[in-house]
Amino acid sequence: MGAAYFYHLTRHSLEETLPMLLDKAMGAGWRVAVRGVDPGRMEWLDQKLWLGPEEGFLPHGLAGGKHDAHQPVLLTTGQAGNDPACLMTVDGANVTPDEVSALERVCILFDGHDMEAVQHARGQWKALTDAKCAAQYWSEESGRWEKKAESAGG
Repeated sequence: MGAAYFYHLTRHSLEETLPMLLDKAMGAGWRVAVRGVDPGRMEWLDQKLWLGPEEGFLPHGLAGGKHDAHQPVLLTTGQAGNDPACLMTVDGANVTPDEVSALERVCILFDGHDMEAVQHARGQWKALTDAKCAAQYWSEESGRWEKKAESAGG
């Protein structure tokens, strides 16, 4: 049974934080799906990941290609075609309690400067913890990532 980790972005942007989390997930040996809601935004993230530093290159692909099943990181707006152990959601993409239970980890990244995104994340926290999913809330407000809340699930 997995857990949902909520990442409240206040000091660093999505394009700065996502590669760090992807690197950690891949270091754990996990395939990752990054789910968004807008295909254009996923294409933008794809470009950001391709243009990152060579030493931090993250092999990945944009969903819809013939090699989706083999991608270590797959950017998508729907179901993952790469059999991930970890799902990262951005821009308010939905995640279900069943996905949290089935995966090693679900990471929900949200912009702390966007009150609509914060409210959506609060709703996701409530829905997932009410469904007895384990969850952690992480904040970078102090300048480094700190766990601020935890629900053991059940």
